[in-house]
Amino acid sequence: MLNKRSYATLPTKIEKLGRLSKSLKGPEIYIKRDDQTGIEFSGNKIRKLEYLMEEAFGKGADALITCGAIQSNHCRATAALGAKLGIPVYLILKENREPEMIGNYLLDHLFGATIKRISESDYQHRRKELLEDLANQLINQGKTPYIIPEGASNGLGCFGYSDVIKEIQEQEKSLGFSFDAVVVPTGSGSTLGGLILGKVMYDYPGEIIGFNIAADAKTFQHRISLILKEAVTYIDSTPPDAHHPRFVPENITIIDGYVGEGYGKSRAVEWDFLQHIARSEGILLDPVYTGKALYGLTEEIKKGTFNNAQRILFIHTGGVFGLIPPSDLPR
Repeated sequence: MLNKRSYATLPTKIEKLGRLSKSLKGPEIYIKRDDQTGIEFSGNKIRKLEYLMEEAFGKGADALITCGAIQSNHCRATAALGAKLGIPVYLILKENREPEMIGNYLLDHLFGATIKRISESDYQHRRKELLEDLANQLINQGKTPYIIPEGASNGLGCFGYSDVIKEIQEQEKSLGFSFDAVVVPTGSGSTLGGLILGKVMYDYPGEIIGFNIAADAKTFQHRISLILKEAVTYIDSTPPDAHHPRFVPENITIIDGYVGEGYGKSRAVEWDFLQHIARSEGILLDPVYTGKALYGLTEEIKKGTFNNAQRILFIHTGGVFGLIPPSDLPR
């Protein structure tokens, strides 16, 4: 049986987006507030880190290494967790220019992380090598480092979101109804992968749907399929088969078309949508993940994609620090 540490504030609540639902005249839309897993963690990454930290401590780790974009929510959550546990955190961040001391990057510094910035090219082509080089440097200093992959997105991290399916099932009992679909932003793969794993493990009837906020759907379908095949190797009692039909790339549902200008880049229409949700629902979305995904969901509802659904649950994966302040805010 897999074990995990407990750091997040759980379960996260489910709220109805009443005004948005009414304006769309389609299915009722609800939101699961994983942005409220804890103010320092504030998002989906901490659920994955709970599993990875159990493995890290089991290996005697006394230093954490990870990587991400300059405004990475995952890196900030790891830095916060390291500060909480008294473990040094080393971050390799992708940024060509000298960044402004804002948002998650500012918080990384406040939490005391040691930061190395590298070019976008090095990040794309040499990331694994650079992570291992840093680990070897720390080993030579007598430390026992533990490398956490980008976004904590691997087979083990998946279980943070397979757990969410169990959590949703319990909340559905209290609510007195079930959801026809669970929708989530997809940026590295293991959040959507974990939900798919949970659907299979716990026989969850609702559809699991991702909206990619980078790359394209095909890229994530293949990446998530590999993550799921790794995940099942951790299960020691009647695991789903690695070739389960739900794990085949073509059967992983990702709705493409809402990446916009690219990862971390926002258009005026997306900022208008963030403002609309803030003013009509009192909820802050982030411009990188949840803003694009929920905008995509509303556009698909308008197109009739979800005509057969009565209730949809959107998972808010956090990222609000990306609003403080955005460098690409349309003027």
